[in-house]
Amino acid sequence: MIDGDTMDVDLGGRRTTVRFLGIDTPEKTGGYLPAECGGDAATRRTAELLPPGTAVLLQRDAELYDRYDRLLAYVYRADDGLFVNRYLVLDGYAGTMHFEPNTEHQAVLDEAQADARAAGRGIWADCGGPNRQLEGAH
Repeated sequence: MIDGDTMDVDLGGRRTTVRFLGIDTPEKTGGYLPAECGGDAATRRTAELLPPGTAVLLQRDAELYDRYDRLLAYVYRADDGLFVNRYLVLDGYAGTMHFEPNTEHQAVLDEAQADARAAGRGIWADCGGPNRQLEGAH
């Protein structure tokens, strides 16, 4: 697990970095960008959902890679089909972030965000929403 919305996977014997499509988790402490409220919690939650060795199914959208050469995917746990991207939004660990043309699940993710916000889950209760930089973070 790199952070709440990025992980490394073994793809055919090759280590590949995957960026979760349609969502954005807050930045964690000690990352490349200033830490944001909820970032460490989001990273921990994603690691709980996808511990090392967890088999995943990756669903692509229109674009295969981003400008950082990360594989773009919707992530599902192989054993039970949990749509991890949606679950992170629904439980308030992530907000939605859509980049055209990768919008296949935009409506589902937007609905999950509206539900999390209305229920005051995660970043909506703890941080007042996504992208709130922690005081003193650089």
